[in-house]
Amino acid sequence: MAKKKSKKPASRAAATKKVAQKKSSARKVAAKPTARRKLKSKGRAAAPVKRARGKQRVAISHYRDEDFKADGLRTYAKYRDLGVAEASAGVARAHVIRLIGPCEPEVVSKLHFHDVDFQMVYVLKGWVKTYLEGVGETMFKTGSSWTQPSRIKHLIMDYSDDVELLEVILPAEFKTVELAV
Repeated sequence: MAKKKSKKPASRAAATKKVAQKKSSARKVAAKPTARRKLKSKGRAAAPVKRARGKQRVAISHYRDEDFKADGLRTYAKYRDLGVAEASAGVARAHVIRLIGPCEPEVVSKLHFHDVDFQMVYVLKGWVKTYLEGVGETMFKTGSSWTQPSRIKHLIMDYSDDVELLEVILPAEFKTVELAV
């Protein structure tokens, strides 16, 4: 005669754990709507509010030397706008920056920060030596990249005569603050 297998847990501890897990899952599901109602009743939204954005479109930019303009943030640089600010309805900006050589530290080495959500720099050509708050002096060469958190104090210390940088910033419009040293 075949022996029937029991469906009971092997131990009382295992049975207690299984019941507790079921109750816990049920409580979590039941608690979610209540928690949301409580947040709303106190004037707080349950989920972050998304900013209204304009419709985005494709941006295409082909290299042309004449597109580098001396109309950007720094007088010692020429900027080639890649059309991202307009195409993204102001969500982001991307440009190629050519720093004009030779480097004059007394002109370029100004401690400052940008009030941005995101900033990334990629060295396309040449090299640049920077100071970043909390990091110190760093040499970046072709193929190097870095991000700069919002409001991090930084400055350019030196660069090669042929340096070109790709910079991506969110949002497209932002404030730069120069600091007295």
